[in-house]
Amino acid sequence: MPQLLAGLTLFGIGMGCMVQASVGVSPWDVLATGLVNVTGLEFGVITVLVGVAVLLLWIPLREKPGIGTLLNVLMLGPVAQLVIWLVPSPENLLLRSLLFALGLSLVALGSGLYIGAQFGPGPRDGIMTGVHRITGWPVWAVRTGIEVSVLLIGWMLGGNVGVGTLAFALLIGPLAAPAMRWFDLRQRILDEIARRENEQ
Repeated sequence: MPQLLAGLTLFGIGMGCMVQASVGVSPWDVLATGLVNVTGLEFGVITVLVGVAVLLLWIPLREKPGIGTLLNVLMLGPVAQLVIWLVPSPENLLLRSLLFALGLSLVALGSGLYIGAQFGPGPRDGIMTGVHRITGWPVWAVRTGIEVSVLLIGWMLGGNVGVGTLAFALLIGPLAAPAMRWFDLRQRILDEIARRENEQ
């Protein structure tokens, strides 16, 4: 549980940093920033509402959320909003780029922590796996289709699209993959069992 909470906290901080960097955000956050423009609501509120809406889509897909899924929906928005309130958006492009890089790194680290804690996937990941299971389409195709769709909707709503959006798409996988290996509690337990069996 501490690993899960730490991961979600770091993920939310990273989201807030990328929003304040103003050089582009992840596809789902493009949608959120677009909805902020349309509704006038805070980014954190929109993030929670989008998470709830996505989670409701799990019902027809027959996906089962874990405690990590629910905490993902409830925590990311408020943590990101706190960062947005506390961290000013830099005027200098170099500083904005560094803030984005920090945010991307924190999101990658946070992903490894909360996924590795094995308390259930995030709501957006559940949509991907549910559609894959029902349709049989490749996971990469489902994920790409979903993220391109939310990116286009967010862009049409005036969301924060920029070079950072492309950087996120290209770098989040390579950055998150090692963190997921480092913090995978299930694999660490299996490795420890194997080590003790070898010693005996």
